[in-house]
Amino acid sequence: MTTEDDAPRPRPALEIGQPLDLLSAAELEARIAALRAEIARLEAARDAKRAATAAAEAFFRK
Repeated sequence: MTTEDDAPRPRPALEIGQPLDLLSAAELEARIAALRAEIARLEAARDAKRAATAAAEAFFRK
């Protein structure tokens, strides 16, 4: 009987620090695009958290 812990975990599509020597120019472009999309997602999450924090601080200051 196997459990979820025994199942192999999928490798992430992008690994930070992965050797780039074997990637083609097209693969590098795709990787750059994926990383830019991830950065945009992270920035949006950060901005949402900052806005929530600012709203809470403004609410409790009154």
